[in-house]
Amino acid sequence: MPTPTKGPRLGGGPAHERLMLANLAAALFTHKSIKTTETKAKRLRPVAERLITFAKRGDLHARRRVLAVIGDKTVVHELFTQIAPLVADRDGGYTRITKLGFRKGDNASMVQIELVLEPVNAKPKAKVSTKAAKPAAAPVEDVVVEDVVAEDGADSSAESVVEETPVAESDAAEVAAEASEADAAPAAEDVSAADASTDAPAEDKK
Repeated sequence: MPTPTKGPRLGGGPAHERLMLANLAAALFTHKSIKTTETKAKRLRPVAERLITFAKRGDLHARRRVLAVIGDKTVVHELFTQIAPLVADRDGGYTRITKLGFRKGDNASMVQIELVLEPVNAKPKAKVSTKAAKPAAAPVEDVVVEDVVAEDGADSSAESVVEETPVAESDAAEVAAEASEADAAPAAEDVSAADASTDAPAEDKK
């Protein structure tokens, strides 16, 4: 049993206090939530959490240790078979205390103490998932970079085609000029031959 706090005990003596806390723990394990005074709830919390820690072990020695505090075998069986599996992933903090106000008769501070049976949120797993997501995003950036490089390559190839087209046009112009000169040369020869034919009869007349 945890070391009691300084000041008067809850009951008339240590045995009375021990039995009172055992009955409160049995009621908590049976109903999962009870309403009591703030002083009793704060004294009950370490006792109940210690019994839950024994129940998480699950062996025979732990069951006998719990039976030494709570004599009801039905409550102990429920603690080991129903409550312990629900808090197996939780490292501590099996109980929750909520203030309810003050009691009318003696103005005592009333609270509700209950078992925390919700599943534990796995924060380390979430961190691992974020780390795994970051390397997955890196190849996407590489692909984008490669696409940009490919686009730059396409632009350069297009520029080379544009630069090569004037050369092809100049070559075509030279070929056309040569063809026109070749066409003009036979025409000039025909004209000179016609002049020679016209001049020959004149010489015959003389």
